[in-house]
Amino acid sequence: MLDPVVAGRAQFAVALTIHIIFAALSVGLGPFLVYFVVQEIRTGKQRYVRLREFFTKVFALGFVMGTVTGIPLGFMFGTNFASFSRVAGELIGGPLSFEAKMAFFLEAAFLGILLYGRERVPEWFYALSSGFVALGAWLSAFWILVANAWMQTPRGYELVERGGRTVAQLTDPMAAFFTPRLPWLFVHMQSAAIISVTLAIAGIAAYFVYHNRDSEVWNTALRAAVVVLLVMSVFQVFHGDLYARHVADTQPQKFAAMEAQYETSTGADLHVIAVPTSVDALDDPRAENLFTINIPNLASFLASGGDPSAEITGLNEFNYDSPPVALVFWSFRIMVGLGFWFVGLGVWGGYRLLRGGIRASDRYLIALMCSAPLGFTALITGWYVTEVGRQPWIIQGVLRTSEGATIGLSSAEATLSLLGVAAVYGTALVTFCYLVRQYVRSERERLLPPTAGDGDSGPDSGSNSDAGQQVVGSDD
Repeated sequence: MLDPVVAGRAQFAVALTIHIIFAALSVGLGPFLVYFVVQEIRTGKQRYVRLREFFTKVFALGFVMGTVTGIPLGFMFGTNFASFSRVAGELIGGPLSFEAKMAFFLEAAFLGILLYGRERVPEWFYALSSGFVALGAWLSAFWILVANAWMQTPRGYELVERGGRTVAQLTDPMAAFFTPRLPWLFVHMQSAAIISVTLAIAGIAAYFVYHNRDSEVWNTALRAAVVVLLVMSVFQVFHGDLYARHVADTQPQKFAAMEAQYETSTGADLHVIAVPTSVDALDDPRAENLFTINIPNLASFLASGGDPSAEITGLNEFNYDSPPVALVFWSFRIMVGLGFWFVGLGVWGGYRLLRGGIRASDRYLIALMCSAPLGFTALITGWYVTEVGRQPWIIQGVLRTSEGATIGLSSAEATLSLLGVAAVYGTALVTFCYLVRQYVRSERERLLPPTAGDGDSGPDSGSNSDAGQQVVGSDD
């Protein structure tokens, strides 16, 4: 049996790892739905009808799964981290309540109109409904991140004695809600969600285009996704650089864990690539048998915003336990490495667009299909850096995770709860993937055979050949 604190942390990690996929899906897909709906109403073209119908089903499925996997997370505060709930309830309860009342119900109400109201409400109201669905998803993320940002950089409170316990009392709502971390966390997470969904859309569209190069429906989706990927991936790299500097200023132990910097030093090197040469190096990033490619002084340069000789505080300087360095170190490198791969995909796609189209490049279409889940991989590993890098604090500098755990929770109870949550959440994810696969298969069958004629008049547009036959073009 596991230690109750370890099991509680693992349970929350498993649940959040899966839930964040569905939450990011709503955030990232919302703007695409608005675009498809507005274009459908503005142009009347069948391609946008098809895209709106397909991705509305995916959005609705993700919304249902997000609800199912999100509601238990609030209860886990009480079951596994009751002491944390008692200490921080006054600060955390407000944003979580706002998320439910202000965002969730807004998204749920207008999603019904988006699903079933196309022929029942005026076009302007239908377009407005798509906007409210997207707004609800973004407001939901905002209030959740308000709570998390406060845990990272707590402000607007004071510790008082109440009923024999020390609790955090809200003193300044504006300072508590709009902490220094919030703008960085919100922008970075929303951008990550958009990139994740964009890659998924690009992968699905590439699959259909690979098998039917003349499908105007999916060529439209592919072009839109490539443009968004190019813009957002480049933006995320620059924003991530600035965000890392903020982390170095406000959570130096997290920055040190990201770089496996144990000793305080000036002119610290940046490990661009770290390759373990033995199993031992996987869980010890300072092991001698770790092959690294370093850029001298770059860690100091990035952390300080331009000073290559700036001092970087090492983990050994902190008089409390370090975060699990290996997990933070490797997660950060996976996230950053994938981020640069996304930039490469965006630039490659932009080049193909300038050359006259994407559909003729087999290699690029295959690369997009293989990269479809990688955005969510980068998002999850980035979230591990954010959350695990804060350890041993559940509230930075205020309350340790071990102090926030539920008193009296046994090892057996915590371990069995972990196993049950892992089984249920794993089943939810598998079910979601299966149903999306069914949506894709149904759409594939709809493309066989395509209807000849105008690109916007038939079940699929612009195709006058057998859609089931792969058309091989130039492979460059």
